[in-house]
Order: sequence, then structure tokens, then C-alpha cells
Amino acid sequence: MVNTLMLIALILFSFTIVIAVYRIIRGPSKPDRVIALDMIGVNLLASIAVVSCLLETKAFMEVILILGILSFIGTIAFSKYIERGVIVERRHNR
Repeated sequence: MVNTLMLIALILFSFTIVIAVYRIIRGPSKPDRVIALDMIGVNLLASIAVVSCLLETKAFMEVILILGILSFIGTIAFSKYIERGVIVERRHNR
């Protein structure tokens, strides 16, 4: 029963990733695309967690942690680029 529910959850996470890819392709603005990329990251993390539970292993926990950190940093970098046009500001006041 639990395995069936996890498989259904995995299918639903996959479906939401497909929807987010559609939003990246057809998104009317850059912030919509950034939010869709963040949504893909979160759903990917959840999918990996479900696969880890299905396989009854803890081997994927490090992968989840690293992908979560990279997803967060990527979202911040894209947001900063959209807001200011640059990611790293350099000050030349010397």
C-alpha cells in the first residue's frame, strides 16, 4: 500500500516537473521562468527522497542536500541577475 502511494507521488512529481518545463519554455517573463526553475529543483528533491524511500536506502541523502543547496544558490543568483543585471557587484571606489 505504501509503495503504491509512493509510486503515485513519484508520478505526480514527474508531472509537475513537466508542467514547470512548459512554464520555462512559454513563461511570459523572466521571474516566471526563475520560479519554474525553483519548482523543478524542489520537485526533483522530493522525487529523489521518494526513490530513496522506495529503495529503502539512505544513499541519496547527500545528493538531496547538495542539490538543495545548489538549487537555492541558483535561485538567488537568477533573482539578483533579474533585479540588477549583474550577479557579482564590483566597487571601484579606490
